[in-house]
Amino acid sequence: MISKTSFLKILFVALIAGFLFPAAPFAGEPEAPFPTFGSGAVEVRLYTDYFCPPCRALEPEVEPVLKKLLRKKTIRLTLVDVPHNPNSPLYARYFLYSLAKRQDVEHAIHVRNILFEAAARKDSNAKEQMESLLKSRGIAYESRDTKSVFNRYNALIKEDRIEATPTCVIIKGDKREKSIGRPDIVSALKKLQ
Repeated sequence: MISKTSFLKILFVALIAGFLFPAAPFAGEPEAPFPTFGSGAVEVRLYTDYFCPPCRALEPEVEPVLKKLLRKKTIRLTLVDVPHNPNSPLYARYFLYSLAKRQDVEHAIHVRNILFEAAARKDSNAKEQMESLLKSRGIAYESRDTKSVFNRYNALIKEDRIEATPTCVIIKGDKREKSIGRPDIVSALKKLQ
């Protein structure tokens, strides 16, 4: 987990610069799909960054819990990429590009796992490297305009006052619960079962 001070400095600079993520390089592209899955009454927002070691450690633990809650139609899951690394926007963009070809939670989780692994190795930090990685893993992708998705990410980050990753926000009716860090997030999600 990065320090709150470091995270806030990065977030502030990104917001002042106009937005956290750059738009797709080609105007007129169709919009990227927004990464929300499920139809349950409880909203779950999971805030992570591919370069965050605690986020990477969280994924295998919450994956079966999230899938079970989605199957039972208990939750509506939104995956929000939070940029605290200079390469995060590239990873987030290609995650969305992959959803343009197949938008289901199984695929989304699979692609996220690939991206977490690549971030840990720090071997896919350019467009060409990212495309090569996805092709080598059989992940189809399609370039899309990501600006609206990134604007929505920005709004959610502000709304939920995200100061660290990983963070999970659970919204049930008028009640909003924020959990930070792997143990608290896992515990909060398991309580929804």
